[in-house]
Amino acid sequence: MARSPYGNYGHAILTAGALRTPDQVALTYCDEQSFTYDQLNRNVNRRAHALLEKGVGPGRRVAALLNETLRVAEVYLAQAKIGAVTAALNPYWPVETLRDVVAASGCTAFVYDATVEGVVGQIRNSLPGVTTWIDVRELVGDSDEEPPVSGWYDDPLALYYTSGTTGLPKAVVHTHASSLATAQIWLDVPRGPDSVFGTGAIIWGIGFPAIVGPALYAGMRLVLEQDWGPANFLRVVPRERVTHLSQIPSFYAALLASPEHEDVDLSSIQVIMLGGEPLTATMLERIKARLPEAGVYSYYGQTEAPYTCMGRVDDGTTPLGSSGRPRTGNAVRITDPNGERVVGEVGEINLAGPHRMTGYDGLPERTAEVLRGEWYVGGDLGTLSPDGVLRVLGRREDAILKGGVWTQPVVIEEAVSALDGVAEAGAVGVPEGASEQEVLLAVVPRAGHTLDASKLALALADTLPAHQRPDHIVVAVALPHSQDASGGPGKLLRGKIRELLG
Repeated sequence: MARSPYGNYGHAILTAGALRTPDQVALTYCDEQSFTYDQLNRNVNRRAHALLEKGVGPGRRVAALLNETLRVAEVYLAQAKIGAVTAALNPYWPVETLRDVVAASGCTAFVYDATVEGVVGQIRNSLPGVTTWIDVRELVGDSDEEPPVSGWYDDPLALYYTSGTTGLPKAVVHTHASSLATAQIWLDVPRGPDSVFGTGAIIWGIGFPAIVGPALYAGMRLVLEQDWGPANFLRVVPRERVTHLSQIPSFYAALLASPEHEDVDLSSIQVIMLGGEPLTATMLERIKARLPEAGVYSYYGQTEAPYTCMGRVDDGTTPLGSSGRPRTGNAVRITDPNGERVVGEVGEINLAGPHRMTGYDGLPERTAEVLRGEWYVGGDLGTLSPDGVLRVLGRREDAILKGGVWTQPVVIEEAVSALDGVAEAGAVGVPEGASEQEVLLAVVPRAGHTLDASKLALALADTLPAHQRPDHIVVAVALPHSQDASGGPGKLLRGKIRELLG
């Protein structure tokens, strides 16, 4: 029996939209180009035919080092249509990491854009297994007709890489089916025929199935920018009338710490999706004070199981500090050290659903450690309420042990952030891994404010128990964050706080 093309990620994400609403605008790129669903689909088809002409076909692994957001969208979708497996490389990796990841990936083809030509020149001779090198500017086929569709359902679609905080980044295998399940994110969130999703260059890697795929699958207009830092955000949102956003709370700490946003029209924003790190009550208050009409949602997931939980936190639907309930078709449980399910107690977070990875490529032992039957168990701690609301407490390795009591840093950070003049805070235990630690707190003042460490210590002595009070307070110009190509701050790097200030 012939397989339905709707089991193919590229066809279901894009071609279906081109058949449904061919004249609707699908994508706007840096205020320079705009494409309808039909036009974008034809462009992707040209890329697909060009790839086939270069010998890239079903099952072939292709390393993709792309930083131009439009090219990311076109190439990833083209490779999905023809059944090639995309190794989604991070253009911000060190050259050595990039080389080693490609060498371990099994890729025999490599596609890149003009922004990374220099890097490609540095690694090319050290990757003899890669026999086909493709400049994306060469990928312009003669035909814009639909290519032969290949790759369906449980066939591998892509390798998306973990952050690689220890050792080489692990290659997470996602299939056409798991990526389509992730693409249903916006079906659980209010949207309309004029919804506009804005984002920046973070769309390579897992950002692609978590951002591009869902926007197109839901029939939105996707606004792609190269820079999504606060300054460009303040230009693009009013220009494009952006309605939907997906970011981390640190972005708003940076955006609202400066007065530059105050006279900018941000009234088009309807939905703000926040995840990747805890959302404090203070930050939610600041966001709602600036954007009172926007619905604020929290989400939780990992590269291995993206966007598992979701919930609106600004209207009482979901308790603040939680990540909501599992999305339709997904499941969450908490287990104790014996692997038994517990409710209302701290334990390990287990995630399950059709969006879950199939495993780590080439790492069967590591896969066996985290896949327990249908569940993925990735090392995060949390609690689950009797009515199914998940509260994420943090990574096991981030917890601070003082006075014989474990504390997650976010508890201390939230108390500090509520104090006047504090833009951002980061707490860590020092020394790392000790059986008894002290609390090191780093704080950043808001624009126009100054902070005094001794006064902060006195204020926190009134609000925090002894085992959570900071032993050392450092007032810093900025806190270390990951660089994720968004132009704004990435996730807070608590380990770097310890390294730089401890």
